[in-house]
This record gives sequence, structure tokens and C-alpha cells, in this order.
Amino acid sequence: MRSVGLVLHPQRDSAEAVNAVLGWAARNGAAVYGIEDEIARLNCAATGVTAQEIARRAELLVSLGGDGTMLRAMRLADGQHSPVLGVNLGKLGFLAEVDVPDLPAALSAIDARDFTIEPRLAVDTVVAGRQVAAFNDIAVVRVPGDSTAAVAVQVGGQPFVSYAADAVIVATPTGSTAYSFSAGGPIVSPAVEALLVTPAAPHSAYNRGVVLSVADPVSLQILAGSGQLAVEVDGQVSGYVTAGDVLDITARPGAAQVVRLGRTTFYQRARRKLRIADSAELGPAARSQDLATDVLPNLPR
Repeated sequence: MRSVGLVLHPQRDSAEAVNAVLGWAARNGAAVYGIEDEIARLNCAATGVTAQEIARRAELLVSLGGDGTMLRAMRLADGQHSPVLGVNLGKLGFLAEVDVPDLPAALSAIDARDFTIEPRLAVDTVVAGRQVAAFNDIAVVRVPGDSTAAVAVQVGGQPFVSYAADAVIVATPTGSTAYSFSAGGPIVSPAVEALLVTPAAPHSAYNRGVVLSVADPVSLQILAGSGQLAVEVDGQVSGYVTAGDVLDITARPGAAQVVRLGRTTFYQRARRKLRIADSAELGPAARSQDLATDVLPNLPR
């Protein structure tokens, strides 16, 4: 591995992690790149490049932060060859693969090709004339003080279901553990190629979410009587829609690649980080045994 790119959280202290990457790179003859505005505050030895350049210059992107930083790194890597390694500097870090103490060993494993790649699906739409992509979700969300979100979901050009809700979320499997999960949607493995449509606080007679094929184009039509809705792309407001507007959403499998080192599975991470518990109706003998990552918390996550 000849080059590594750094993607930093805008506020968290990442100096220890950056120094770990720089030290590994110096020992192994690799170049380190960072986005100019981000590395300026650290006064480190990484070479400054633009956000548009970093995924083209680096063979690996290292995300130093939480899930938001990881999603941004995936957007930077979108359509490029560079996989993304997540390093957890936050509290949850669901998408991250390692903690800071494990970073040099992880880089050595990647250099030795001892890792696997997990393709991640993106969803695309156009908001206010601008193409946007999300790796978690695209949601139309009721603006506080305005009317409910009245949204018709069309699949393959045909009406399927309409919701009156606080929000309607179109999520990827990656995003199934984010907003969609908090709205009652299912947990979906990133190995599954599907889209989830989940209403948040629905007022409709039909209040269930649906799972759709990525081969079917999805449209969200804002119905008469709906209030102005914010369009959130991976949690950030990208624009607004009103009655009569239509958001066409398409799935793009394999838009980015996430590094996995085989130390935990998706299901182990989901059980631990989402605090999934067995039913209280089951006796202790019938409940699942604690997972290795719960019993041995020092293992890399």
C-alpha cells in the first residue's frame, strides 16, 4: 500500500490516530494525504489535497471519527477505487471497524491483503436541481409547526402506498440501523441489496414499512394537503419540497467499499451497539449466550 488518505471529524481530537497513521506510513514507505482544511489545524506531516482529489490519490481512506465522518468518507470514495477503513473516535461508531490502539495492526493487515471488502449501496436523487447521494437514507421530513408529511410511494411507476406521517424515509441497508431503525424499521445486513421505505410516526391506517428491490425505481410524490417538507440526505437538509413535487430515487449498488478485517460480524456489531436483548419471556437457559465481543470488550470493534 503506497498511499493513505485521512478524513477527519471536524471537532474531535484525532491527533493520536493521525500520528498512528503517520508513524505506520513512515515505517512502511507510504504517503499520507489529508484534506487541506482539515489537516491545517493539526500541523501534521500529511500532504494537503482537495476533497475531490483525496480518493483519487489514496489507495485507502481512513475515516477518523464517528458514523457521520464514515458516511462522509464513503461519499468522498463514491465511484473511486479507494476502500474506507473506519476508526472509531466516538461513542457508537456502528460503521467503524477498529479503535485507535488497533490502527497500526489494521493498516499492516490491509497492506498484506488480509481483509475483505463490503460493498455499500447508495441512493441518488435530485434536490433543488442538484444531484445528491446518500449512503444512509433520503427522508422527507415534516417541518415543525407545519402540516404532516403526506407522501405517495410509487414503485416502478405504479402507485404502491401512501403515508401521512412525520417523515417518510428511504434507507439503504447501511441506513437500516439509523433513522429507519428509530422509526421502527427492520435491521438489514449490508450484504442485502434492497431499499427500505419506513414512515416515522405514521397517522395512516397502513403504518408498516416496505422492503423494495434495488431494480425498481422509487418515487416520493408529495400530496395535496402536505406541509412543506425538508429533504434530509444522510441527516443533512439539502432542500425543501411542497405539494405536487416528486422525488425520484434510484439505488446504486457498490457505490463505495468498506474494509472489514473479519474480527466481528455485522450481527455481532448490531447486537452489541444497538443493545439488542432477548425477550424477557424467555428463561435464562433459553436466551442467547453473550457474544464474544460482549465477553471480551478489548477485541477490536
